[in-house]
Amino acid sequence: MVKKHFRELLKESFKSNDTEEWLDIRFTRPVGLAIAIVCGRLGISPNAITLTSILIGAVAGWMFHYTDLWHNVCGVLLLMTANFCDSADGQLARLANKRSLVGRMLDGFAGDVWFFCIYLAIVWRLWDDWQLWGFLFCAVAGFLCHAPQCALADYYRNIHLWFLKGDAGSELDSYAKEQRIYDELKGQGWSAARIFHYFYKGYCRKQERLTPQFQQFFPAYRSADSGRRLPVSELFIEGSRPLMPMTNILTFNTRAIVLYVSALIDIPWLYPLFEIAVLQPLYWYMRGCHEHLCETLKAKI
Repeated sequence: MVKKHFRELLKESFKSNDTEEWLDIRFTRPVGLAIAIVCGRLGISPNAITLTSILIGAVAGWMFHYTDLWHNVCGVLLLMTANFCDSADGQLARLANKRSLVGRMLDGFAGDVWFFCIYLAIVWRLWDDWQLWGFLFCAVAGFLCHAPQCALADYYRNIHLWFLKGDAGSELDSYAKEQRIYDELKGQGWSAARIFHYFYKGYCRKQERLTPQFQQFFPAYRSADSGRRLPVSELFIEGSRPLMPMTNILTFNTRAIVLYVSALIDIPWLYPLFEIAVLQPLYWYMRGCHEHLCETLKAKI
């Protein structure tokens, strides 16, 4: 892996041009790749990098409960570092062919930990003036907006990658598959593997419940003959591609920038307001477009 030119490695580490964000291509991915190369040489596993990012991100979240500039700048730098590590673990896993379901689950868990700590910090910061209302405000932003936004954005990106590259290039999983694995592990009691698949199947079920039209379209597409699948596949990619920038907005970079600004100018309520007033309508629009696309293409099969 490390014998290749850096630019060649960087290109190989991208999932696809459709799903990569400009800021990631120009900034996050190169830094993440440098970390991945160093960790690869040192024999550090992708999952170890992920666990490190979880710890750094949790500390970053705590920094945002302070009101002074120095602690908030530290929070910004730490969260950026956590994100670099989050990029590095995936790049190392793809380049070294060490991708795993555990790694994917940990990767998603990392972001959950970061932002759980961030929302708690905002509640703490607002408490003197907002009291319980600050908690409720952040709970709506975090649990009712942020969580489904990220889950659906992740699902749509993996759906798009599946149509582009098939099973090998995507991490598209299903509740039914995870339920079968979970049932097969019953003989082990509550082992670490069974607990892992218990939570992951719940995550997959949540994604599937948010996408009823896709759940009808996808089995029909897979059961169709190849003559009908090819044109439908091309139409799906064409219709899904304009939605990929929206999935990027609903993941990390945009919300992180708003968080940084709101913390540094000492208006902490601005970030959860952005989640509710800006990102949530975008989420509804993206979901509506994707469901309409699936409904339209299902009729063509």
